[in-house]
Amino acid sequence: MINFLQAADVVVEQPQQPANYSLFIMIGLMILVLWLFMWRPESKRRKQMAQFRAGLKKGDKVVTAGGIYGVIKEVRESSVLIDVDSNVTLRIDKNMIVADSSEQQAQK
Repeated sequence: MINFLQAADVVVEQPQQPANYSLFIMIGLMILVLWLFMWRPESKRRKQMAQFRAGLKKGDKVVTAGGIYGVIKEVRESSVLIDVDSNVTLRIDKNMIVADSSEQQAQK
């Protein structure tokens, strides 16, 4: 029989813990995947949209974020005057122009 006092003298060796590099590698891989599939395409899309809005000129057919189709009559630094109907013109923010409607009509 083993006496409890004798059992206390026996030192139980703990297995060595491996370095937690795998945790850091997994976190790094997750950040890389987020960057590749989310942040990078979004930044490309934002750059393309900024170039599109900077290149707007009189006579372009556009669509607003609200779904209004019109033709640009005047371009200012931060706003655009669009002709919606024969006597209807709207001044909207440049950031609310989301597409070129002449390209959409050409695809149909």
